[in-house]
Amino acid sequence: MQAITRKLGQRSLKHHSPAISSFKSLYPLCDDHYYGYLTPRFASNLVTGGTGPLVRKGTGGRSSVSGIVATVFGATGFLGRYLVQQLAKMGSQVLVPFRGSEDSPRHLKLMGDLGQIVPMKYNPRDENSVKAVMAKANVVINLIGREYETRNYSFEEVNHHMAEQLAMIAKEHGGIMRFIQVSCLGASPASSSRMLRAKAAGEEAVTHELPEATIMRPAVMIGTEDRILNPWAFFAKKYGFLPLIGGGLTKIQPVFVADVAAAIVASLKDNGTSMGKVYELGGPDIYTMHDLAELMFDMIREWPRYVNVPLPIAKASVYIEGFPLAQ
Repeated sequence: MQAITRKLGQRSLKHHSPAISSFKSLYPLCDDHYYGYLTPRFASNLVTGGTGPLVRKGTGGRSSVSGIVATVFGATGFLGRYLVQQLAKMGSQVLVPFRGSEDSPRHLKLMGDLGQIVPMKYNPRDENSVKAVMAKANVVINLIGREYETRNYSFEEVNHHMAEQLAMIAKEHGGIMRFIQVSCLGASPASSSRMLRAKAAGEEAVTHELPEATIMRPAVMIGTEDRILNPWAFFAKKYGFLPLIGGGLTKIQPVFVADVAAAIVASLKDNGTSMGKVYELGGPDIYTMHDLAELMFDMIREWPRYVNVPLPIAKASVYIEGFPLAQ
C-alpha cells in the first residue's frame, strides 16, 4: 500500500489536473528548495481585514515560531496526522482535542518539539469544553467527519451540527484569524447521499457564521492508513478475491493525503486570498475502481480474482460488516 501511495503521490506533485487547477496559486508553497524565515515555505501571513502578519521567530524549522496556534479538531484521524506533522514542521503550536483514550493522540506528540503538540481531552457535546480547547488558538481547522453512522453519532450531528457549533464558537471567540472547514468532494444539498447532504449543510452553516472561512473539498484520499486500498488488500488476502460492483467501472480521482494536508497549510501561508473560497482537491489522474484494484493486487503480489456483484445485491450487502465492495 505504501508503494501505491508513494507512486500516486509523486505523480500528483509533477502534474496538475483540471480538478485542482483553481488551487495552483496556493500549491507552489510545497516546493522543497526554499529555506529561511522570509521565504514562502515558512512565511506565516495570517490576515483578516485590517490585521497584519503575525510575529514569527527563527529560521522556519520545527524549533521556530510560525505565529500559528492551531486547534485541529479531528487531528487523531487519517488526514489529521499528516496535517499536524506539516504544521509542527514549520514551527506552529498545535492543540489536539481528543475524546477517546489518552493513547489516541500519543503518536502526534513525536511530530513537534517539547510542548509544541498539546493534546486536550474534550467533549464535543459540551460547549464549554469546546471553548476551552479553542481559547488560546488563532486558527481553527475542522477535520471532523464520518462516512458511516454509529449508535451514538449520526451523519447530521457529526458532519453538520458539530461544524456549525465550532463556527459559532469561533465567531464568539473574536481572535480566530482563519477557519478552515474540510468537507468532501461531491457535497451538495441535492445529493442522494445523506452523508454528502450533511456535509453540504455543514458547509452552509460554517459560511453563514463565518463568510471568510475556507472550505476544502478533497476527493477520496489515499495513503498508508487509508480506508479504501487497505480493506481491499486484507479482504483479498483472506478470501482470495475482491467483489466489484458493476465490473468496477466507477471512476474516481483519488488524492494523496499528504497533498491535502499541504494544501491546507498553503492556505494558511497566503496573504488572505483563500479566505471565503471553496477548493476542490483531486489527484492528477482518474482511475476506475478496477484500475485501483489492479494496483492493489500488484502490490500484495496476488493474482487478481474478481467477483462481479450486481447493483441490487451490492445495496443489500453494504450493511454487512467487513464486506468491502469495490464499485
